[in-house]
Amino acid sequence: MDIDYKIIGQRIKEARKRKGWSQERLSEQIDVTTVFISRVERGATQVNLRRLAQISRVLNTSLEYLIVGSETKRPNYLDKELYETLINCTPEKQRLIYNIAQIVSNARFV
Repeated sequence: MDIDYKIIGQRIKEARKRKGWSQERLSEQIDVTTVFISRVERGATQVNLRRLAQISRVLNTSLEYLIVGSETKRPNYLDKELYETLINCTPEKQRLIYNIAQIVSNARFV
């Protein structure tokens, strides 16, 4: 199973920021280093399920929120992230992203 740890990390970072916490505060709450939290949020390390459950608990977010949609082979992979990216763009940028997506989706890669 291919997991996109960058997506999981982005969701952890979003939940942490919603709570108004720094990486240091989160690291203290789960007894790890700030460097570890930074690596997790960047997707540079593969965090295990026990640690993800601990993070979700202290951030008051569901474990499902952190991991659902992170499997790269799923048909709806990145739907949420693409949608959130688009709604935060101007209509002009949305059109540009749409045009690029059309080009990429019609391209034949070897």
